[in-house]
Amino acid sequence: MPDQTIVAGENKLPNPAVAGAGKEQGPNGERYFVRFTLLQRYMHAIMFSTFLGLAATGLTIRFSTNAWAQHFALAIGGFGAILFIHKLCAVTLTLEFLYHVKDIAARILIRKEKGILWGPSSMVLNLKDLKDLIGNFKWFFGLGPKPEIERYAYWEKFDYWAVFWGMVIIGFSGYVMWFGPFFGRFLPGWALNAVQIVHGEEALLAITFIFSIHFVNSHLRPDCFPMDTTIFTGVVSEEEFKERHAQEYERLASQGKLDEKLTTKPPTWLLNFSKVVGFTAVFIGLVLLVLAVSAYFRE
Repeated sequence: MPDQTIVAGENKLPNPAVAGAGKEQGPNGERYFVRFTLLQRYMHAIMFSTFLGLAATGLTIRFSTNAWAQHFALAIGGFGAILFIHKLCAVTLTLEFLYHVKDIAARILIRKEKGILWGPSSMVLNLKDLKDLIGNFKWFFGLGPKPEIERYAYWEKFDYWAVFWGMVIIGFSGYVMWFGPFFGRFLPGWALNAVQIVHGEEALLAITFIFSIHFVNSHLRPDCFPMDTTIFTGVVSEEEFKERHAQEYERLASQGKLDEKLTTKPPTWLLNFSKVVGFTAVFIGLVLLVLAVSAYFRE
């Protein structure tokens, strides 16, 4: 799932790249700024790992008659092992989602934090997002300038809220299938059949979206090709900051808060590790996408 689903705990934990707070500059005096905290990066890691696990095992079960699915299941230890891994990933992702919802609720209701539901750093869609969407279409066709983005772009917010939809629709239907005898006490038979269809088709939709649209937006856009490592390192260069989130950069600068986000350049090992993990995830996702589409149209 999408990297914007981890706003919980924003600005609450120090980024490891900030350790020492030496504010080292990179080559040619390039400065670096914190974009994601350590907690956010860990949550994203759990999310994309469990999503890949759910996708791989779910597709294997969904297209179990295909040769590739049978070979994969055999290599893992059989379809019983595939189902166990699927359920383990589902529970892990559910617990993370519930933690996120709890954290957001606490920040709104208990800590009374401002700007979560509305404001430049909010993940809630607003009028500016609509203007950015229209502006982007104009820019695509050379009819206007490229819109300047605040902290989160409209496509990032869409990814974020898509997780809520997925957890409610795909997650709930999956648990109904898992605990069928319990839900069968108060749900009609047709409903139990319906959740199986909903679970499979919505999961296919989510897999197709994440492994195509999300990957393109996050890693294959011209300004971040071939890999955006920000969600792994938590750090963005000043040039990237100005290019991708111009309005946020200008806002923080005008408020005198820009230097508060200064940090050190990510170490080489972390950059290399981020690229390995990122490219591996993209490769697995694209392979699963091809297998899913080919199997779907062969049914």
